[in-house]
Order: sequence, then structure tokens, then C-alpha cells
Amino acid sequence: MMHNRILVTFMALVLPVYVEAIHGMYPFGHPELFYKKSNCKPIPTTLLLCHDIEYSEMRLPNLLGHETMKEVLQQASSWIPLVQKQCHPDTKKFLCSLFAPVCLDELDEPIQPCRTLCERVEQSCAPVMSAFGYPWPDMLDCSRFPEDNDLCIPPAIVDHVVSTTKVPKVCDACKDKEENDNEIIENLCKNDFALKIKVKEISYINGDTKIIPETKSKTIYKLNGVTERDLKKTVLWLKDGLQCTCDEINDINAPYLVMGQKLDGNLVLTSIKRWQRGHREFKRIARSNRKLQC
Repeated sequence: MMHNRILVTFMALVLPVYVEAIHGMYPFGHPELFYKKSNCKPIPTTLLLCHDIEYSEMRLPNLLGHETMKEVLQQASSWIPLVQKQCHPDTKKFLCSLFAPVCLDELDEPIQPCRTLCERVEQSCAPVMSAFGYPWPDMLDCSRFPEDNDLCIPPAIVDHVVSTTKVPKVCDACKDKEENDNEIIENLCKNDFALKIKVKEISYINGDTKIIPETKSKTIYKLNGVTERDLKKTVLWLKDGLQCTCDEINDINAPYLVMGQKLDGNLVLTSIKRWQRGHREFKRIARSNRKLQC
């Protein structure tokens, strides 16, 4: 199965197991955490999942049992690609209500998302997750959340809300460019390396996308300065990958032609294209018994 082939094409998650009790979700099977007085903490700018959320302070522990900000940051980053997919306008609101629940000093119990908020996000986003081999996680089972009331976070009333969501830009390396055979080769020869890869792992570090290909990646072309050792232990980087979208790498089963530059010792991608078997130039590259000469 593809589950073991990627850490996160969308999200590779290692999150706690949750149990249900009378008043809602109790992380790690400890109901006392639900009632424990939480500390209000400023939402850090590094919590990119909840950037520009409507409030400024969050509870710790949160509704997922994370007791430190370090835990929150580590786990929340895995969900950013789902928000970028824009599968539902309230995806960020729902996830942030769990990772960074609003903190009010006068309330001891946390404010949970309403069940309808969860159900609407699940209805729109579960098929997207499923397409990448991930089921809707048990910890987000909507029956865990309260029926709509004055003390839970409701979904937006779509008919009366003007969306202010910014459409994320497409990463430069992922822009769909119509290129003929010669242009593909010219572009390839402008770069330091070109590889035919399948993606093994994707993660996010300091706002950049880190891509680890499968070990059987094929070297199409390399310049002096890019060694075989560089390419055998390949780690590819898509700069500022958390700030843009790359639909080109949405299909975890597909092979890709990637090109890039060696910058400061890192292999930085400048182009990502789906490998097209029927394309004449791709056939030519595939038939070549030696590395392409530019």
C-alpha cells in the first residue's frame, strides 16, 4: 500500500489516541485534563496552520492533548496542505479550534467545534484525504463534538458570509507551462540536474517543502558540481513550499521529471512535471542508455 511510501503528500500524521467521555474528548484517557485550568498562550507566528485566525490567544493543553507549544507546532504543520486544498472554507477554523482552541479566562472548559462544523468539513475534505490514501481520522469523529449550542464554534453561514480567503499562489516550479519537445530539453539543459522520480516522503521544514524520492530514481542529466553521491542520497527542496500550492505532485502513484539547481549545497527544484509516457520527448529520454548530453 502507498501508506508507507510517503510521510505526507498531504499529511503524514503521528497524533495521540483519543477516547470519548461524558463531556467530550479527553486526551490520552485522562478526563481530568478536560477540566484542568488551561493557560492562555499567545498564538505564535510560527503556527502557520492558524495564521490570521480571528483570535490571538490559545489554550494549552489543547483539545488534542498537546501540552507544549513544541508538540502543537510539530503536529499542526502536517495539516497545512489540507487547508491549502481549499476543500471547505471552514477547514482552518475547524482544525485551529482543536490545535489552538480559543482561550477565555472566564471559562474553565474549552470551547469545542460544533458537530455541524466538523460534519461539513468532513463531507468536503474526507474525499480529498481518501484520494491520497488517508481515511478521515478517528480523533476527528464528528460524534465526539457537541450538538450546536451557544458554547461551541459553528460553521459559517455561507449565504451571509463574503469569503476573504486568499487563493494561494502556485509554486513557480509547479506552474503548468505548455512546452514543446525542444523547449523541454532546453529547460532541462539550463538546470544543474534532472531526475525521474517517484515520491517517497514529503515534509515541511522552516516553510520549505522537503521531498525524498524513492531510491530507484533515475538520473537524466547532471552538470559538474552535482555528484552521483548528491543524487544517491537525494533530498530535494521546494523553496517556500508552505506558501504556495503544487498540484503537480498530488498523485502519489505517478512518476515525475524534476529539474533544479544546486544552491548552497542543496538541490533546489525549479521544475516539476508529471512524467508523460506518450510524450515524444519523454520517450526519447526514457530510451536513452546514457545520461543526456546538453
